[in-house]
Amino acid sequence: MKITALRLFNVKRFAGRGVAIEDIGDGVNVLCAANEFGKSTSFEALHALFFQAHTGQPKDVKRLQPYSGGNPVVEADIQTEKGRYRLAKQFIGGRRATVTDLGSGRLVAQADEAENFIAGLTRGGTAGPSGLLWVRQGITGIEDRDKREEEDERRVRASLLESVQGEVEAVTGGRRMAEVSARCAEELGRLVTATGRPKVGGPYDTALAEQRRLAAEDARLTADVAALRKDLDDRAGAARHLKDLDDPAERDARRAALEKAQAALDAAKVHGEALRSAQAELAHARGRRDATRRELDTFRGALAKASLLAVQVATAEQARDAALVRHRAAMDEIARADAETQIAETEEKQARDLLARLDAALKAKDHAERLAALATKLETVEALRMELEGAEAALASLAVPAKTVDRLQDLEIEIAGLAALETARQPKLGIVYEPGAIARVTLDGQVLDDGEERGFADSARLDIPGIGMMTLRTSRPAGDNDALRKAKAERDGLLAGLGAENLPEVRRREADAQRATVEIERLRAGIKALAPQGLPALREEMARLAAAGPLPLEVKGDPDSARQGVEQAAERVAAARLALREAQPTRGVAENALRGAETSLASLQGERAQVEASLGPLNERAGREQALADEARLADEHAAEAEVRTARLRDAAPDLASAEAAVRRLRSAEESAARQIADLRERIAGLDGTIRARADEAVEEQLQETREALDAANRRVAAFAAEVALLDRLQSTLHAARSAARDLYLKPVMQELRPLLALLFDDLSITFDEKTLLPHRITRGGAEEDVERLSGGTREQLSILTRLAFARLLARDGRPAPVILDDALVYSDDDRIEKMFDALHRQSADQQIIVFSCRQRAFARLGGRALSMIDWKPED
Repeated sequence: MKITALRLFNVKRFAGRGVAIEDIGDGVNVLCAANEFGKSTSFEALHALFFQAHTGQPKDVKRLQPYSGGNPVVEADIQTEKGRYRLAKQFIGGRRATVTDLGSGRLVAQADEAENFIAGLTRGGTAGPSGLLWVRQGITGIEDRDKREEEDERRVRASLLESVQGEVEAVTGGRRMAEVSARCAEELGRLVTATGRPKVGGPYDTALAEQRRLAAEDARLTADVAALRKDLDDRAGAARHLKDLDDPAERDARRAALEKAQAALDAAKVHGEALRSAQAELAHARGRRDATRRELDTFRGALAKASLLAVQVATAEQARDAALVRHRAAMDEIARADAETQIAETEEKQARDLLARLDAALKAKDHAERLAALATKLETVEALRMELEGAEAALASLAVPAKTVDRLQDLEIEIAGLAALETARQPKLGIVYEPGAIARVTLDGQVLDDGEERGFADSARLDIPGIGMMTLRTSRPAGDNDALRKAKAERDGLLAGLGAENLPEVRRREADAQRATVEIERLRAGIKALAPQGLPALREEMARLAAAGPLPLEVKGDPDSARQGVEQAAERVAAARLALREAQPTRGVAENALRGAETSLASLQGERAQVEASLGPLNERAGREQALADEARLADEHAAEAEVRTARLRDAAPDLASAEAAVRRLRSAEESAARQIADLRERIAGLDGTIRARADEAVEEQLQETREALDAANRRVAAFAAEVALLDRLQSTLHAARSAARDLYLKPVMQELRPLLALLFDDLSITFDEKTLLPHRITRGGAEEDVERLSGGTREQLSILTRLAFARLLARDGRPAPVILDDALVYSDDDRIEKMFDALHRQSADQQIIVFSCRQRAFARLGGRALSMIDWKPED
């Protein structure tokens, strides 16, 4: 298939208009134009015509629609072995697809039939062989892309190599190898996943599931059989134990021992009651004895304490009388010191009042002086402010933006350079007069001297005496001095905006403005020094002083003498206060001593009264003491008799705790035997029921059948595992064999690629990746390099050369397709790009190549048929 023309209407930037590329021929065809000319738009439109259905609206189709809307139309003329056809599609609105025979003008197909016709031309769409050869802008084919897109292209390359190479060594390469590998992968995929795990729902997975189910059933039945055997053993042991516990002789022996132990416990309890009564009597006798002893001791102690308290009360009365005398003396001393302090304080107050009146008079005088100074400062600041306002007004009229001055300077430099360049480019006219010649030639009214050379712009008038006038005109195109005119216009506009005639005047204004700025800063500094807080604050301070100023006072007296009088009065006050302060602690001490003496005396008198009350009348104290002594002797005798009786009963008492423990043990043994007999009978009954139920289920026979089925399942799983291992090994062997035959398998593309590589590189060989069938490594100078690490230009060149090689293979396979490159050589240097041009022409001998590029100067050396765009309007 070859493309002979491309037309598009209302596509992207061509909104509401159409363009056509006609006369696309064999070999190399080149459309070079500037950016935004429509080259990539043409490529995308052609791509949509061949690879996008007219009925859909994917994003690639929507991108064809202009911003203003409408329905994109794309049309192409092609030539095949069967004839010449016109393919046309309209997208989005009014969708249609047609195929017309250009020889007869007959409509060959439309709608879906037209789509099928176009698909037959490309054989597989973008994933077909033609899709390999159409290089979109910025795509080399080696960079990372969508996995599905890469896999589709890999299959196309593999199919193409297999078709061209044929059966390579029967199985190790070519189609039979692919068929065997595919069949092996299919069988393996039926059993396991890509990671080697059994495929869910597959036969291998089903066999494993059955194996797991039977293994679980085997474990369950094994446990049931073991439980049945354990139940039988437990029932036999329980029957033996029940027989031993339920023997009549054993029951009678347990009962007789319990009755004997109970009688011994009852006798021990009676003796214990008698012992507790004797112990209670002993405790009462001892309490009575202790009470009488304490009462006698207390009475005798009270007698001794009464004698001692009489002496202590007399001593406390003497101490109180002495404290009263000291307290009265201290109070008299404090009264004298307080009177002296009041007199001194009165004298000090009079002295301070006189000093305060004198200070007020001095402050009034100082306030008047400060107010006069502030008035002078305010007048000075007002004058400086007026000067500052005048300077700022002058600066406003002189101010020139710094960027404007810099721009004017740049424009003057630019104008000077452009003027010099203009003058240098002007035609020059010079004259050399004959010796003795008198007449002189004039140029535009100015005499030309001998040997003088003068330039002129568009035209010049020569006046030649005795001959006539000659007019000279240059052939320079209009607009050569646009840059100079624009620069002068911008300069004049800036000067007019500033109201100046030239740059020096602007510079003078700038200097004047700088001087005015310095003067303004000086004035501001003077104002800041005199009024740091500002002029309003200075005025406010003056108004405040004027409003709050004290009136002058006339007070007679010497301030120094008054101040000395205040100091002397203060010293007298301090001395009086010191004396008062020294006397005050004496009063506190005297008060504390008096309070302590009174408190101690009151306490001793109260305690003596209490003791006297407890002893009773003085004449009865001796008889009471004798009665208490007799009562204490009788209590001692009763307590001794109770101790003897209690000791006799304690020595003869039986062991009550041991008797109680024996009864508890025998009763517990009796109760335990009864419980065990009941439990054993109940357990035996339960085991009988469980044994009968499991015997009816025939669990042992079920276990045997399950084990036989499990053995069969194990054999099936082992067979599938062996099959998977065999298929894995076969696949590995096939891959190894195919890798070993890789060079032979890739021989066709290497044969096509080798002469192309020789055009660009010296001593370079390529290794293809056996998975992607794309260049993987290169070897040059004995060193290997990954393609991914190469420069962008080298990768780009390898990509284009590889596509040219595959294009040759397509042609040899009877499926010729044009190679279309949209700005594909963007990273190549000047030397390499010319060699790439040679490669394109070498391959174009029997191959159509269409190149779109914006690099007009570089691609001028490509040669080939130059294409152009013309206006076109589709037929209604």
